[in-house]
Amino acid sequence: MLPACRTEGDGFAIPQFTLDPRDVEGFMDELHGFHTAFRSCFARSEPRDHFFHYMVGQFSDLDRKSIEPMALRVEGGNVRAMQRGISDVVWDDAQMLRTYHRLVDDDMGDPEGVVIFDESGFPKKGRDSVGVARQYCGALGKVENCQVGVFAAYASRHGYALVDKRLFMPEPWLTDAYARRRTQCKVPNDRGFQTKPQLAVAMLRELRDEGVLPFKYVVADGLYGHSPEFLEAVEEESHTIYFVSIPADTRCWLQGPVMQTKPYTYRGERRTKRVVAAREKEPIAVEALAKSLYDCFWYRRKVSEGTKGPIAYEFTKRQVTLCGDGLPVRTVWLVMKRTVGANPSYWYSISNAPVSTRLPLLVWLSGLRWAIEQCFEEAKTELGLDQYEVRKYPGWHHHMLTTMLAHFFLWHLQIRLGKNSTSHYGVPAEDPAGGGLAPKDLDA
Repeated sequence: MLPACRTEGDGFAIPQFTLDPRDVEGFMDELHGFHTAFRSCFARSEPRDHFFHYMVGQFSDLDRKSIEPMALRVEGGNVRAMQRGISDVVWDDAQMLRTYHRLVDDDMGDPEGVVIFDESGFPKKGRDSVGVARQYCGALGKVENCQVGVFAAYASRHGYALVDKRLFMPEPWLTDAYARRRTQCKVPNDRGFQTKPQLAVAMLRELRDEGVLPFKYVVADGLYGHSPEFLEAVEEESHTIYFVSIPADTRCWLQGPVMQTKPYTYRGERRTKRVVAAREKEPIAVEALAKSLYDCFWYRRKVSEGTKGPIAYEFTKRQVTLCGDGLPVRTVWLVMKRTVGANPSYWYSISNAPVSTRLPLLVWLSGLRWAIEQCFEEAKTELGLDQYEVRKYPGWHHHMLTTMLAHFFLWHLQIRLGKNSTSHYGVPAEDPAGGGLAPKDLDA
């Protein structure tokens, strides 16, 4: 039975990861077979072998999965050779990513797929690693010395996986003062400064241009919801529906304001511009709008089963026209969410979903970001996503790509062996992985 917050046709359930690799007979043979899909991405056999050994190390039961312990653990491993293979040897990254996306499409592709954008921070002690700086680190919840990556994940009714990544380069790294460090870290000469939303836009457009992974929805947090450039990029395809968080001080009109033409003079030349009519009301902050609504307009919906019982929030929606620089920008659904009880906490999101969209679909979309959060959690906890010690630009990307492939490989096994366990909820329970990945005690 579907819970009260879901009806048939209002989204789909994303399955949870339940496979224990220790129960897979012939795991290493399966992994060898998986790696044959990427043979042509390497010019020589040595880097191909290092790529394989690196992933084997990620599946081991080592406490720390950096290059040295992994190279010493796997048969035939060599620390210096593996370091060179990850950081210095040229891979055909573009072909690897295309091949990977075809594999994801084979197992998880769905016309109603979801692309999710989010960033993850990686704390670092030194100053030599590419892109490292004092910046906000989500993993620590504060400003700290770290690297930050922007990631794209794909989710469907068949599973979830990370499908692309970009290293965020703080502005100082692109100045003349850092020229020597960029050379040491092998940063491409044409690498210019891009904000995190701009990195997400680049990934979104590449996924579209590639045309391999089908998707209908795009989901992201407030950093991207606050970016007009990101929203405009999503809107380039009229059939794509976004659901993004926004800050509480975002201003809007409940009804699109009347505009009028106002004449003015600029350098002696008479011109006109469109302005909001003087009689129109001032736009209101979404926080003020939410708190002005009577309780009878809020709908309580169960979003998951927690260890202490059902987890529920209250939701409501309004069509609003967003305000930017005092002018109307776009008309969207404003989705408001709050905790149940006295002194509730509030969250705000917007969506370009059609006017006919019902609340249950928007409630479902509000819970989809858990899929990329789960990707990070599983990849960090079990595969060493955050335990790398590479310092160069190619090495960072190679480590992230290998970890993404390792994570997907486990999903591939679960799907191939028919071991999917589907949750009925768009938002998971408090422990959504049901124990999570467990690639322990594998024969490396």
